[in-house]
Amino acid sequence: MTPPPSPHEPSWTFLSNHSRVLLCLSRHPDATLRQVALEVGITERAVQRIVRDLEDAGILIRQRVGRRNTYKIEANRPLRHPLDAHRNVQALLDLMLTTEEPKG
Repeated sequence: MTPPPSPHEPSWTFLSNHSRVLLCLSRHPDATLRQVALEVGITERAVQRIVRDLEDAGILIRQRVGRRNTYKIEANRPLRHPLDAHRNVQALLDLMLTTEEPKG
């Protein structure tokens, strides 16, 4: 879980909770929603709403495997905001999941 910002740090971040949930499920497609909530730092109920939003948008597909869910990302779907729509979900995942350290 991410620690709260110190009083001297800004409280905003560049990524939305939707993108954080998506990134978490791309790393751990069989994670429980409780595990996702703990990693993202939001409530399990909020994760449920976000997963439903992502499913409704056709970005996330829930598959039942035994007693658990696993999630598949439809990476070819375009990003939703008009300024970002020229990129797809895979471009976001590629950017955020890179293992290289930034140069400079």
